Amino acid sequence: MGSHSLRRFNLAKMTSFSLAALCLIFVFFAPPVRAQGEEPPAYLHDRGTGLPTSMFGTYIRGGELLVFPFLEYSLDHNREYQPSKLGFGLEQDFRGKYRDSRGQVFIAYGVTDWLAVEFEAATMRATLERSPDDHSLMPAKISESGIGDIEGQLRLRLVREGDRQPEVFGYLEVTAPSNRDKVLIGDPNWDFKPGVGVVKGFSWGTMTFRATVEYNREAKQLDIGEISLEYLKRLSPSWSVFAAFEGGETGAPDEWELVTGVQWRVADFLILKLDNSLGLFPKSNDWALQVGGVFSIFSSGQARD
Repeated sequence: MGSHSLRRFNLAKMTSFSLAALCLIFVFFAPPVRAQGEEPPAYLHDRGTGLPTSMFGTYIRGGELLVFPFLEYSLDHNREYQPSKLGFGLEQDFRGKYRDSRGQVFIAYGVTDWLAVEFEAATMRATLERSPDDHSLMPAKISESGIGDIEGQLRLRLVREGDRQPEVFGYLEVTAPSNRDKVLIGDPNWDFKPGVGVVKGFSWGTMTFRATVEYNREAKQLDIGEISLEYLKRLSPSWSVFAAFEGGETGAPDEWELVTGVQWRVADFLILKLDNSLGLFPKSNDWALQVGGVFSIFSSGQARD
């Protein structure tokens, strides 16, 4: 690894440790959760009045700023790759060992109670080990570090949830090019992915379904993109659990994952969030773990749920 890459990786590690330390400080020194006011309608018991964000089980209200620093680690023992797409000529699919670690930050702002914007960026390190059956010129191991995805979203509430009708929301995800010269973590293209979702609360929990549309550059056609079916249940004023089936990106029917998680509201302004993802098919990512803290800040004059 070059000296510049090493310095970037060391900086990423220092940033990650700092974020983790900050979360721990708030866990031990944050004030207790404030008593809740008037209860919302039964169908809003799990999520409140907020607009769904792109983070599982996380909602944002008008005038609210969410800052979510988190760490993520993932691994896959049989990641599918093609040497030609990595710059090594051979147009054949192989399976190699892949892992990555990230220090990431998610920021969202509720412009109104029906409009929100999001921004997300990461520093990451990724490694891919060549398959024993791969006899291309690809090195035995490729390791890269630097800036990962840089992404923004615009999210809109289209229909507000009622006693009988579900909430309908739409969104547009935009991913900017980054690290064009890196084969593992780089993204040379702009991506625009519109999506739509529905939410309905019940006495036994809240269900959300969402799906995107994206352009498949290989097939040169539009595909149904990422799809998710999500469940959220608020167990108490402090604890919530959720689960989701997620996958189908670029139209692939065999890359689905089961995501489970727990949220602990340790203070009125802080929720600790732990997510765990397990691959359900051979082409799915084997396992990923995500941990961080969601900090909530309200602009002057705004009331909380």
